[in-house]
Amino acid sequence: MMSIAQVSKKFDLSQDTLRYYERIGLIPRVNRNKSGIRNYSEEDCRWVEFVKCMRGIGLPIETLIEYVKLYQQGDDTIEARKDLLTEQRKLLLTRMNEMSVVLERMNEKILRYEETISYRGTIVD
Repeated sequence: MMSIAQVSKKFDLSQDTLRYYERIGLIPRVNRNKSGIRNYSEEDCRWVEFVKCMRGIGLPIETLIEYVKLYQQGDDTIEARKDLLTEQRKLLLTRMNEMSVVLERMNEKILRYEETISYRGTIVD
């Protein structure tokens, strides 16, 4: 079991962010001790890691909340969860292709700047 402070440090997320994730259903409810202090289990930490990863690639919060709700409904939703992730993967691949085009354009622009800087730096005798 880990405290919210430990989980915050481990995943580089603020304690407020962890509380928010739980409050809106982005991660399942975390068990608490007798004093009401959150006790994160290994499974809770896997959820935090999953959500951080998925948010890091831009998955919408609403999509992840839907995924958690489906998960909590049990094995009858396995196909729906797979479909949800498959659709998000398609969207991610589209974004990656778009970003690749932008990256190539940026590389060309930087190369032109480097050539201009190099040319200006040459000494003409």
